[in-house]
Amino acid sequence: VRSNNQTKGKSPVGTITAGVDLAKQVFSVCEVEGGGRVLRRQDLRRDAFAVWLAQLPAGSVVAMEACSGAHHWARRCLAHGLVPRLMAAQFVKPFRKSQGNKNDRNDAEAIATAARQGNMRFVAIKTVDQQARLSWHRVREGYKAEALAISNRLRGLLAELGVVVAQTAKSLTTPCVKVFFSSKSNMRIIPETVDLSRPGSTEKKTSRAHSAKSRHSVL
Repeated sequence: VRSNNQTKGKSPVGTITAGVDLAKQVFSVCEVEGGGRVLRRQDLRRDAFAVWLAQLPAGSVVAMEACSGAHHWARRCLAHGLVPRLMAAQFVKPFRKSQGNKNDRNDAEAIATAARQGNMRFVAIKTVDQQARLSWHRVREGYKAEALAISNRLRGLLAELGVVVAQTAKSLTTPCVKVFFSSKSNMRIIPETVDLSRPGSTEKKTSRAHSAKSRHSVL
């Protein structure tokens, strides 16, 4: 749900708009007056940026791109009585004066200019609980993707040794799996059971299958 400050239109003429290019350590800030003129540019480290936020007049607009850490700083702005505004990076790009000369200072000015557009779409600020739930989902989806990648890698490596494992998740979690060794001479499929927890069991089963094939060809 968007806050009342987020749903307001263009900032009042007398309101200062600060565009902030977020980073891990050094933040680039560009303060713009109501008429759009740049008042000041500065680069602040993380601790200094937190102090600078607390010194801004109440009601000042602090615009940021909706990137990593943006919701945290938006909540800090709300605690100081400021008006945070988050925007998608794709909406800020057209307001960068030089598309070829991309740097932190130009980005901060473009963020401040974009935030003053009356038809700009802002991102709703998430609470800590909302971000925690999203983090759970992202971690879970990451585990699912990693598990699938690892299982496919294992199947590929086992296939190089002539072991074909069933296409189920359970087949890789049991130590003994039933596989099929193919005999090229008579095109028969010989079922065998391979213990994946015992090194060398694949070679033993393979040699046993070849010995059976040899005895059959001799007879």
